[in-house]
Amino acid sequence: MSISFPEVEGELRQPSLMRRFAAMIYDGFLVVAIWMCAGFAAVGLNQGEAVSGPIFQSVLFLLTFAFYAYFWVRLGQTLGMQAWKLRVQTVDGHHISLRQALIRFMTAIVSLACFGLGFFWMLFSANKATWHDSFSETQIVLLPK
Repeated sequence: MSISFPEVEGELRQPSLMRRFAAMIYDGFLVVAIWMCAGFAAVGLNQGEAVSGPIFQSVLFLLTFAFYAYFWVRLGQTLGMQAWKLRVQTVDGHHISLRQALIRFMTAIVSLACFGLGFFWMLFSANKATWHDSFSETQIVLLPK
């Protein structure tokens, strides 16, 4: 069962790469705040000792995915995307699934690890799609004011 977004007057455009990066920076600050809260909680649970290692890093990774997955699947927008009037959706205008969110998240990590090549790909793509847009069969649209 796929839930579609409310109809928006006019055709939705593809946002620029700079607008996408601005939303990513905004969301990056929120993710860092989540990591800091997790770090404070972990230090408290560890009786004041510093926390590191693969378990803590895995928790941070899962918290980061949970942040993006929650907003993408439930609302179609993270807080940064709301501020910059962006929305993630399927190519036919519906909410994305948890599976699509996972594919999108993991492919975006690869895109960043390749020095952002997966993001810059949209400059050469006919449909302005990044790697994670293409692999997850989703798109980012610019909402009207």
